[in-house]
Amino acid sequence: MNTREQMNIVIVGHVDHGKSTVIGRLLADTGSLPEGKLESVKEYCKKNSRPFEYAFLLDALKDEQAQGITIDTARCFFKTESRDYIIIDAPGHIEFLKNMVTGASRAEAALLVIDAKEGIAENSKRHGHIVAMLGIKQVVVLVNKMDLVDFDENVYNNIRTEFTRFLNKININPVEFIPMSAFDGDNVAEKSSRAKWYDGPTVLEQLDVFENKKENSELPLRMPVQDIYKFTGEGDDRRIVAGTILSGTIRTGDKVIFLPSKKKSTIKSIEGFNVKHRDTAYADEATGVTLSTQIYIQPGELMVKADEKQPSLSSCFKVNIFWVGKAPFVKNKNYKLKIGNMKIGVKLLEISSIIDAAELQIDTFKDQVERHDVAECILETVKPLAFDSISDIDMTGRFVIVDNYEISGGGIIQHSVDNENTLINYIEDREFQWEKGTITSAQRNTAYGHKSKFIVITSGNEGNESRIQDVAKELEEKLFKMNYNAYYLGVGSILQSIASDIVLDYRGRDEQIRHIGELARIMTDSGQIFITTVFNLDDYEAEKLKLLNQPHDILVINIGESPFDSFKPDACIPIEGSVDRVCDILKNQDIILEYYL
Repeated sequence: MNTREQMNIVIVGHVDHGKSTVIGRLLADTGSLPEGKLESVKEYCKKNSRPFEYAFLLDALKDEQAQGITIDTARCFFKTESRDYIIIDAPGHIEFLKNMVTGASRAEAALLVIDAKEGIAENSKRHGHIVAMLGIKQVVVLVNKMDLVDFDENVYNNIRTEFTRFLNKININPVEFIPMSAFDGDNVAEKSSRAKWYDGPTVLEQLDVFENKKENSELPLRMPVQDIYKFTGEGDDRRIVAGTILSGTIRTGDKVIFLPSKKKSTIKSIEGFNVKHRDTAYADEATGVTLSTQIYIQPGELMVKADEKQPSLSSCFKVNIFWVGKAPFVKNKNYKLKIGNMKIGVKLLEISSIIDAAELQIDTFKDQVERHDVAECILETVKPLAFDSISDIDMTGRFVIVDNYEISGGGIIQHSVDNENTLINYIEDREFQWEKGTITSAQRNTAYGHKSKFIVITSGNEGNESRIQDVAKELEEKLFKMNYNAYYLGVGSILQSIASDIVLDYRGRDEQIRHIGELARIMTDSGQIFITTVFNLDDYEAEKLKLLNQPHDILVINIGESPFDSFKPDACIPIEGSVDRVCDILKNQDIILEYYL
């Protein structure tokens, strides 16, 4: 079993600046080539009357050699005394920007190659911008082909000064600038005698001092919930939370939190099919756990340890995305975002900058992301999402965007964004434009003999979903027989009434909550007592309903086990006698009046 440390490095640069030659030289100088490979390539060049190039060690495909460009991202392997390396050759030709982004996204560090004679090309800056957008912090600039300028220190210093100034503007602090000649081997594996003025590391020395990311097992626990399985045969009453551990470890007795619901419990046991009993599960394992307290969670939630660094929890975040959809990525359109096992509705909120794939131009004024564009933008999901920034834990910092059932984009999350609450802004605009009739709330109260109210009945007990619906219907019937204007509508009915919107197949519950809240605003404004049930209502959903019903009040009744973390329901009552208890609450709040009974 190989226990040596491994590291991913991406190499980028303008076409013809020599990055493939750099890689070929690294392979040759570290003895990482297959036996006879170097000699066979030299013989091939001799037979075809071509000068030998170290780049040919990498560009093995005939069409690549014919064109003289690297078409696809290539992965090469070499080793030093310190560790093993996977070096990713990302294409520099503009048509292959997509491949470059795909390759660079796996790297912990980047080498950016610049031709000393040609100087800093526009593509050098654009590739630097892409490296910055991918969140790679360890960047070394290789000033290649110094032999063509006689290892002139002034040429090196001018490139270093100018390019450092540019990289600093895009939030990159380059680790080092290494003057070199990849073809001759200067400062690749050995110090160059032609650059005695340079006292920094060689390329190999620099690679060995790069900081590597922690192993998955050393990182905080992250386990996206795939599903919850319940076994009932032969008296087995286990509810097993199943998923694959992306990072960290989990042990029996660990206190865990499920995000974004924030529900807490403790690991009771580690489960698996046809395996011996064990108390620990590790990163990269598909496993299951049972919990000491039975909480109702949904697939897609992220299980983390309570005593470790928590992921971000936000509905607004800055991302870098590569768009491959046939239709452009536009604002105010509903898309689906998939991260881990979570699928959630998302919208494009803001575009910060775009790198056009056809021209490699950086544009800060475009209002949509075209096919093959690389964009830095801000996304907003319909409710908070648990994630890590790509620089912390990349497995929970990557996502794809689905448009009309096709994966149309992929990207990485940089960080959460503090943004004005768009729901509050929407409600303020809605209320400003609300056009009312001449009948006042007081007139309606007098005419109907009661005040309006939005009643939401919920429960966190598994199996209570149909029971709370029965309570709500019984409550409606009792109030109706008392001559009150009461109306019950289950939140599930909302989806049927708006099912023509194809996007709702993944927005389902979030859209139901939104629409039931909007309907409640109308019903309560018309003076009615509006009743609904939402099983396993969470904190965010309760606050959303409360906001959407403004300026009218909401009454949240929890029956049995509470599904909330911090939200305080108006009442927690048992299932028995719940209708009478709700009526008593309505009397105490002067919603229904005693003398009308």
